[in-house]
Order: sequence, then structure tokens, then C-alpha cells
Amino acid sequence: MALLARCRLFSQAFRGQTATLDVVQRAACSTRRYSSDSKAGEELTVRYLDGDDSGIVVFGMNRPKAKNAISKNLVNKLYEAVESVKKNNKVRGVILCSVVPGVFCAGADLKERAKMHQSEVGPFVSKARSLITELSNLPMPTIAAIDGAALGGGLEMALSCDIRVAATSAKMGLVETKLAIIPGAGGTQRLPRIVGVSLAKELIFAARVIDGSEAKALSLVNHAVEQNKSGDAAYLKALDLAREFNLQGPIAIRMAKLAINQGIEVDLTTGLAIEEACYAQVIPTKDRLEGLAAFKEKRPPRFKGE
Repeated sequence: MALLARCRLFSQAFRGQTATLDVVQRAACSTRRYSSDSKAGEELTVRYLDGDDSGIVVFGMNRPKAKNAISKNLVNKLYEAVESVKKNNKVRGVILCSVVPGVFCAGADLKERAKMHQSEVGPFVSKARSLITELSNLPMPTIAAIDGAALGGGLEMALSCDIRVAATSAKMGLVETKLAIIPGAGGTQRLPRIVGVSLAKELIFAARVIDGSEAKALSLVNHAVEQNKSGDAAYLKALDLAREFNLQGPIAIRMAKLAINQGIEVDLTTGLAIEEACYAQVIPTKDRLEGLAAFKEKRPPRFKGE
């Protein structure tokens, strides 16, 4: 009963809440990461695509001199961006990428960390961990587009996304043991769930860095694509996936994500109960009736998230 109530609250919040877009200004649609709405000096750009891509939001990390290393300011900006889409029922998918060619995220900003007082380190790491958890808990599909190096906390951010796409030339790894520490933002928990316990131990113990092709072979990423001259092949593949998801019923997508995320952590019997509870939430929706009508009339459905 508690689970059913949670699913109902989730669905009601999705249908009833309107979004605030005041973190960033809405930008014109573009299939490119490197676009005119990226303002100089912004450590994070947030683009709400429009036209046929309406519903897709792109978070672009933009710290070229620091290789997108995770700083206090970047954490704060990402936190604001996540909050801005979390209860926005118009957002159907989020792409996390870099606007800096050749890099996704190099991990923690160690130069900034070295200047922190010891009392500051704990709260900062805690907030970074909380940010990655919030990213993982977003109700809509999230895709990490890894067009360059994703190391340490950078890979942990990617691991928190539902789907990862990488260029074959991209480099990724949880390298914290080289610094005599361990992954502290979910890496020790999410990596084993994705690639298996024994392999995750090997990768973390060795602080091993692998490329996109190796990551695909290990199922660390869903897709590995050859890099293009623009350096955004993974982003373009992620955008294709987001467009594919965008055509489906948004409430159904969110309920499917909730059912999978909750069900994978429990036994099969409990998981089936979770699925039943989530399924019950799509039955009374207008989108379900629209899907049936579109099928009968042999036309594309026009889902509104209602």
C-alpha cells in the first residue's frame, strides 16, 4: 500500500506541477552542443530544445581550462539545473554532456580542493554526492554523452544516468585509488550494478582507464560510436536516443523508470508488485486513450503527458 501511494504521489506530482525555467533562459533548438546560447564564462549551459525536440533538455559542462573538473560552483549550477527540471512535466529527457571538445569531466577539481580548509572538504564531498544522487533520481530518462575523458567523479556522474553513450576514443575510469582514496559519489555501488561485482572490483582496484570500445564490451556504456570531426559523436547519438524516447508516452516512460529502478533492488515477487502499482498509474491517463485512438486511426499519437 505504501508503494502504491508513492506511485500515485509520483504521478500526481508529474501531472500537476508546473516548472520553473528561471535558472536559465530558454534557447533556440539546435542539434549541436556548441551553440550561440552558450555564454562565455558560464560553467554550465542549460538548453531547452524546441520544435520537434521540445521536451529535451541539455546540460552542458563548460570549464575548458579545468577540463570540466567538479568545482563548488559547478556543483551548485548542476544542482540548480537538476532542480529546475525535476518537477517539470514538460521535460521528457535530459542529456548530460560537455561543451568542451575532448573531455567529459576530469573528476574533482583537485586544485580547488587543495585550497580548501579540512573542514570544508567533508561538506563539499557530501554535496557533490547528493547532486549525483539527485541526478540519478530524476524521473525522466537521463543520458550521458561521453565525448572525451570521464574520470573519477566525472564517470560517477555518467554512472548515475540511465544510459551512457561514448565515443570509441573516450577514456573513462574510477581512478581514485591512485590518490589513496576510493570513489565517493556512488562509484563503488553503481559500477558493480552495471558491470558486475568482480569486474567492478578489478577496475577500481587497478584504477584502470578504458576507452569507449572497451566500455561497450563491458556494458559500461550502451553505445560506442566513432568520433567525428566536430568531436560530438556521442552527443549526436544521445540526441537520437532522446528523440526516440520523446515520441513515447511521457507518463509511461516515467512509470517504467520508477518500476525498473525500484524493482531491481528487491526480489522478483516484490518487483512484480512494484510493476503492478506503477502500471495502475497509467490506466486513467488521457495519453493511454490517445495511444489507443492513434493505433485505431493508424496515425502517430499526440501525447501531452496527461
